[in-house]
Amino acid sequence: MMVHAALDKQQGRDIEVLDVSALSNVTDFFVIATGNSPPHIKALADEVTRTLKTAGTRCHRKSGTAESQWMAMDYVDVVVHLFSAETRSYYALEELWSDAVRVDVAT
Repeated sequence: MMVHAALDKQQGRDIEVLDVSALSNVTDFFVIATGNSPPHIKALADEVTRTLKTAGTRCHRKSGTAESQWMAMDYVDVVVHLFSAETRSYYALEELWSDAVRVDVAT
């Protein structure tokens, strides 16, 4: 998955891919990753945007900012969530979507 590769390149931590297609009529996958700091979260977002734009896929909508320690980028079939460790723990998307299938995207 290209998003996973982009996050790996910028050293995103604890990358999880959840298949939510059976649970949501809004998107098929969540990609969740942790950044070390606001500049790192921004670098992760920039690399995802650059990688997918190069592949011809544009972001439909963005929410949050690196400074808020949370960003979401909606690519329709895939929503990328970037968090600080504290904010990721607070929102606990993996727990909220615990019925989702975890996708193994080992690189």
